[in-house]
Amino acid sequence: MFTSVDDVCARLAETGYLASPSVATTVFLADRLGKPLLVEGPAGVGKTELAKAVAQVAGARLVRLQCYEGVDESRALYEWNHAKQLLRISAGRDETWDEARTDIFGEEFLLPRPLLTAIRGGEPTVLLIDETDKADVEVEGLLLEVLSDFQITVPELGTITATRRPFVVLTSNASRELSEALRRRCLFLHIGFPEQELERRIVRLKVPGIDAALAESVVRVVGALRAMDLRKVPSVAETIDWARTLLALGADALDADLVHDTLGVILKHQDDVLKAAAKLDLDAV
Repeated sequence: MFTSVDDVCARLAETGYLASPSVATTVFLADRLGKPLLVEGPAGVGKTELAKAVAQVAGARLVRLQCYEGVDESRALYEWNHAKQLLRISAGRDETWDEARTDIFGEEFLLPRPLLTAIRGGEPTVLLIDETDKADVEVEGLLLEVLSDFQITVPELGTITATRRPFVVLTSNASRELSEALRRRCLFLHIGFPEQELERRIVRLKVPGIDAALAESVVRVVGALRAMDLRKVPSVAETIDWARTLLALGADALDADLVHDTLGVILKHQDDVLKAAAKLDLDAV
């Protein structure tokens, strides 16, 4: 997909994703080496958006497996259409079980889920396994075959191997430690909060019409909030939301009252709002 690291930066920027040199380098290597990319970091720093941007750049289909506690094989790999199987069995009452079994475990009755969909696709595909750390440990075992050999075994049909490997992105908020076996199969990328200059560029790109001085002030205040001991520091997504809020209010500069009145846009816990209101000094930012 990419010819160089600079090509990654330029083409991702065309989609609105401003990549740092480390992000661009790792994406280039994942593409060139054909390795899955494990992206770790705080919520809201652009991990999921990176996968979407790569798919847009490549003109590829984005297949997403959203992980959560309790997600299992039937939600990740495939399941059988039991209702349709029962109808088929009922329609062939005079058949033996061996005859019916051969028929009902065929392609017609298979319901592919995200992993199988991505493996079987013949077109360019980006497979996003989102918030991998929220899934149970057992789910990682399902991923190992996919990430090692890009194949899935369906006992009734045999092994299905990818004819065209998808570009795989796994994201994690590091709420739990992922297994070493999973990590070994991936290139690793940590995306943290961006430097102020990069975040200012992101704000100017995502919030057209915002004044340069106001964007600079927004980024500095958010940086000061991140330095506090808060339950949940503001992410890049919340920086953008705050900039949009200020633009909607017609603000051209920050003052103490405006900041305090809009803290709920960037802070999501009342104790964080109270702490920030008490400690934030705009003159020192």
